[in-house]
Amino acid sequence: MKKKNLFFGGLFKNIIFIVLIFISLGVLLSFLNPSLFKKDTTEEISIPKLAQYINDGEVSKVEVLKNDVTVYLLDETVLKIKKEEGITLTENLSYYNIEESKLQEVNFVYKEDVSEAFVFFLLMIGLPFILILIFFFFFLKKTKGSLNQTFDFTKTKAKLLSRNLKDKVTFKNVAGLKEEKEELSEVVDFLKSPEKYLKMGAKIPKGILLVGPAGCGKTLLARAVAGESNVPFFYVSGSSFMELFVGVGSSRVRSLFENAKKQQPCLIFIDELDSIGKARGLSISGGNEEREQTLNQLLTEMDGFEKNDKIIILGATNRLDVLDPALLRPGRFDRKVVVNLPDIKEREEILNIHATSKPLDEKVNLREVAERTPGFTGADLENVMNESAILTVKNKESKIVQKSILESIEKVLLGPEKKSKILSKEEKAIAAYHESGHALVASFVPNSEPVRKISIISRGLAAGYTLQVPEKERNFKRRSDFISEIAVLLGGYLSEQMIFGEVSSGASEDLRRASHLARKIVKELGMSSLGPVTFGEREREVFLGYESNESKNYSEETSVKIDSEVKNIIFEAEKKAKDILERKKDILEKVTKELIARETLEREEYEKIIK
Repeated sequence: MKKKNLFFGGLFKNIIFIVLIFISLGVLLSFLNPSLFKKDTTEEISIPKLAQYINDGEVSKVEVLKNDVTVYLLDETVLKIKKEEGITLTENLSYYNIEESKLQEVNFVYKEDVSEAFVFFLLMIGLPFILILIFFFFFLKKTKGSLNQTFDFTKTKAKLLSRNLKDKVTFKNVAGLKEEKEELSEVVDFLKSPEKYLKMGAKIPKGILLVGPAGCGKTLLARAVAGESNVPFFYVSGSSFMELFVGVGSSRVRSLFENAKKQQPCLIFIDELDSIGKARGLSISGGNEEREQTLNQLLTEMDGFEKNDKIIILGATNRLDVLDPALLRPGRFDRKVVVNLPDIKEREEILNIHATSKPLDEKVNLREVAERTPGFTGADLENVMNESAILTVKNKESKIVQKSILESIEKVLLGPEKKSKILSKEEKAIAAYHESGHALVASFVPNSEPVRKISIISRGLAAGYTLQVPEKERNFKRRSDFISEIAVLLGGYLSEQMIFGEVSSGASEDLRRASHLARKIVKELGMSSLGPVTFGEREREVFLGYESNESKNYSEETSVKIDSEVKNIIFEAEKKAKDILERKKDILEKVTKELIARETLEREEYEKIIK
């Protein structure tokens, strides 16, 4: 609304300005040629009449301009006469017997032609021209920003961050990632004192690629390197190089490095590098596409004929598999810093950082929160603490309590509770037996993760859920661990079948995950009777940037064997789960009864029931 008012205010000022110009023009013309704007009421007389006035001594002055004669009488009356062309007024008056003495009393004034018509003509031509110039002056002034953008179309969009930022990030602000920070500290030391490295003939890597899942802190690490090194830091997104017009991307890459050379030593951070760094191939359009030109220019700038020893490039991507091999060779992005998901200790440190600005209750245990959030990224943990603060305000509490944080974990995982979605009595019983089946199998199958919570309150797309949280981090899984995981997934399906004699559509997602896991065991992990062989290859799609459908590198006979092995694994897990449910049917009934009554069971309540 403010911009709209400014626009109409500026338009109103311009209109007033134009109106004032035309008024001034009218006033000027009225002075130059009053006859254009004022009706001429002067009486016109003849030469004989003028002769009579002179003889009577009533004329004081006579002005002559070509054939126009203006007569001024003593009583201040003004008269006009048209004389004959080719003869002077004195000669003309000599024919009317005017007394010589009377004629000498009259003051005759002869005016020269000042070319008023010519001046008027110049004004008519010059003033419009001046008005046009004034119009273009204001037009160019208004569009100055747009014109600058037009001329800067091929310039880099990189932002040069100030060294004196108030919210400067350092390695102290980055929780965990100990090895990653040590790796990047070499870069910081080189930027602070490059002479000692160059003196020894050492070369710091030109390009450092930060690789890891989204939200793990790659951009935060880059900001920390900039804050620690205290050198010029250029930040740009990979997508900002790409434009509709061919050649703009490569021009912006050249512009970026030209600016960086003036600020050496410096850092260039290219976020989402995969948007311009995908593997090159034949263009769909049959020509050399814009992205490839941009990538070629980047490769040349990083390790071409010109040496940029004091420019370090940081790149970030979560799609290392699609990057062009030339981008990863020595001399370019030859050092890779893998930023993995945080472990339980790192999650606790991250939670402590995000809790510093929040009023926490004294009983809050962030270690328990870290235990309940395996697989969470740093961004997820920040979101958990933010959601807990929002929930605290919503509940009109003064401090964030443990219950709010734990509820925020479930909100981030599954979505908000849908308390308005009321299940019928029959549907509630189905959901309760289904979730109880998951929990019971998870509690008694070997090598399974403990159950933290069971609920039949709808969240997101789930009508109910069973939360399992590992007590310790596991980096490797054996075949028996996968079988137990599949058995837990089939627990809800088998529980429904055992109690109701048929299954509902609520088990569809469990079956999909169980089938996917079983096929992965056979085809990718080599944990079946087919031996230590992987089956199937995924071809990387260069143009679209994702893996296309799997290509078969095995025969139809082998395909039949793979299907058979997948079924055997599913049946093996099914047998384990069914045995547990049949042996513990009385416990299943108790857990289901309590779950229907309370709708939610925490770990302590659940373990008290199953003892």
